[in-house]
Amino acid sequence: MKGFQLFRNDEKAMELPINIVVMLVVGMVALAALITIIPTPTKDMSVFVEGTALEGGSIQQGNSIIVSAAVAENPFAVSAVIKVTDNDGNPVRYANVVLSGLGGAASNTTDINGMTVLTTPENALVRLNPNQNEGTMDLKILADGFYDYERKDAVMIIKTR
Repeated sequence: MKGFQLFRNDEKAMELPINIVVMLVVGMVALAALITIIPTPTKDMSVFVEGTALEGGSIQQGNSIIVSAAVAENPFAVSAVIKVTDNDGNPVRYANVVLSGLGGAASNTTDINGMTVLTTPENALVRLNPNQNEGTMDLKILADGFYDYERKDAVMIIKTR
């Protein structure tokens, strides 16, 4: 046992645990500093579906679109006017707005007045199945400094007979 040394007699062996503790404390302080500079969302949004329409039709107030059975037989485009404000009524600018459901989807960004018009494009048209008399589309909005907003059944499509 000539080459074997005990750690008890080695002063440098005690430095390793102390160094680990110091690095752990410094790392936790650095992590806490990084977390404090990350901006957290602090506001809720108020969202209004100002109006809806079939493509080419005039915008009607409310969140319902009534389609005839003849129109509902084929895929069709819908439009929706969305207004996004903060709780004080100020417009939420440059928010990403997505309307999706019934096989269709549309997205856009709000303007400086917090308004956007969403229209489903040719490759994402809305469809009602032959035995389906109604369906809904969901709304999702993302904006910096705000909590994410999701509303199920934001727009309703109703087929008349």
